[in-house]
Amino acid sequence: MKKVLYSLALLSALPAFAKADTTSSHLERVLQKGSLNVCTTGDYKPYTFLKENGEYEGIDIAMAQSLAASLDVKVNWVPVTWKSLPDEMSAGHCDIAMGGISVTLKRQQKAWFANMLDQDGKIPLVRCENVRQYQTVEQLNRPSVRLIEPAGGTNEAFVHSHLPKGTLALSDNVTIFQKLVDKKADVMITDASEALYQQKHYPKLCAVNPKKPLQYGEKAYMLPRDDVSWKMYVDQWLHLSKATGEYQKIVSQWLAVKK
Repeated sequence: MKKVLYSLALLSALPAFAKADTTSSHLERVLQKGSLNVCTTGDYKPYTFLKENGEYEGIDIAMAQSLAASLDVKVNWVPVTWKSLPDEMSAGHCDIAMGGISVTLKRQQKAWFANMLDQDGKIPLVRCENVRQYQTVEQLNRPSVRLIEPAGGTNEAFVHSHLPKGTLALSDNVTIFQKLVDKKADVMITDASEALYQQKHYPKLCAVNPKKPLQYGEKAYMLPRDDVSWKMYVDQWLHLSKATGEYQKIVSQWLAVKK
């Protein structure tokens, strides 16, 4: 009799638990409020860039709009910096973060990630006449090498962990490439995807060994931690975007752009 009563008690509790779990999901919240809070830095071409007119553009900007369309909601852009991104996610300000985000275990401590978008890796971006000079960690890890990085992201973290002897200066991620051209710095460590994109727009800059990165990396969209329903939806949307060719079409449009 006790077992029967116990089983009945569990069954009666299940609907309330399921309802609470559903309403706590960002999936349900996004549908209810009719908007998707997308955190993005707006400083990382070709993924996310905030133009002078206040509009965003880039690969992940287009993908964010695709995700919102799949939910029949509008996008609400939430400006963040690379340094503030994990805390903004933990504070609940983001339904998703998009814009060339690298997967790291440190970020995983505060957030989840959707399924991998692409593989990537850290490489040097230098003036073309200096390509042979900056091939290896040994060549880069010297006091005479002037490194320049945006603050708070994985590029700066790579320099601190692998190139501690280098002379590091911090910069915004928009003017940093012209500073390299103007010889105000020698090397920027960045993802191969960004280096390949920027060398098309700055002919004096060259990506060093983009197919042989100094460090393996992956890119993925960042999600609130412990929200299984929301992650499953985003993963399925992403899977279908790749299966139908939508993702590849968006990527090719941006990587084919030339000034």
